[in-house]
Amino acid sequence: MTETLFTETDHYDTYCIAVRDAQKPTRIDTFITESVRDISRSKVKQLIERNLISVNGSPEVKPSYKVTPKDMITVRVPRFIPLEVEAENIPLDVIYEDDDLIVINKPPGLVVHPAVGNRTGTLVNALAHRCTTLSNTGGEYRPGIVHRLDKDTSGAIIAAKNNIVHTRMAHKFEYRKIRKFYVALAWGDIREKSGRIVKYIGRHKNDRQKYAAYTDGTKGKSAETRFEVLESFGFVTLLRVQIMTGRTHQIRVHLSDAGHPVFGDLMYGGRTQKLGGLPPHYRKQAVHLLDMIKRQALHCSEMHFTHPVSGDDICISAPLPEDMDKALNFLRKNAENS
Repeated sequence: MTETLFTETDHYDTYCIAVRDAQKPTRIDTFITESVRDISRSKVKQLIERNLISVNGSPEVKPSYKVTPKDMITVRVPRFIPLEVEAENIPLDVIYEDDDLIVINKPPGLVVHPAVGNRTGTLVNALAHRCTTLSNTGGEYRPGIVHRLDKDTSGAIIAAKNNIVHTRMAHKFEYRKIRKFYVALAWGDIREKSGRIVKYIGRHKNDRQKYAAYTDGTKGKSAETRFEVLESFGFVTLLRVQIMTGRTHQIRVHLSDAGHPVFGDLMYGGRTQKLGGLPPHYRKQAVHLLDMIKRQALHCSEMHFTHPVSGDDICISAPLPEDMDKALNFLRKNAENS
């Protein structure tokens, strides 16, 4: 039988796991999730990246490492410590909150967590001011942050107030137990009422800041995006999008690859590249719309999940931000007058 010894210090909970003689070769991320309560594979990966997991004294471990009999595995899990980010009184649009979770309707332009060049003025700084406690599982500069949204993507984002809830929510994201829906304004007149995009997503071969869609599975990770048309305005289409996987820039990359980049998306061809082929009346509307929306018109509008503590069904709805709301009113008014 595998023996797991537990100790705690001011900063870490430490688990020492002696692998039993009869243990079959098993990936270390899977093995640890089976040996340590309330820890997910994604969490194991984070701990490995932070050199907090070692095998036989060496922290040079990969998630794919196969444990073998007599291995001694040490897992150090950060405990809650006072936040090391500056608390700032930044207004937040709170759409759900309880003792374990807080959900914010993030405005466009707000960076999620501090990083080089953005030490203050982030969502984390605002959460540090509002919340008494936040999880520190993601690292000292990402307290509470279970998942993320791009700076210029608006909408619902969840933060955890303690490490156990953080781990359970991360597990839900990893195993697709959270249903996420977005509203996107995409270039083009999309005729299909609904559709499904399945392509691998990986780093762009020429620009490491970007991602690209591939049919070759060796170049990226599997990704699935589903969409349905809500309204069509001739040169742009309003979509409700569900992501079945959570790859970086997934919606933006998939829609761009399909020839319908998110309106206003400078990185993936949604800013001005589509203007040239438009009829004059649509071109005029598009130029005006680009003045109204200075970023990708993408908003996380809904989340549905089971609460990690109470077991209740939670349905989150995040109202559209001002720029997208005004843009849709403009499009609808012009559609009525045409």
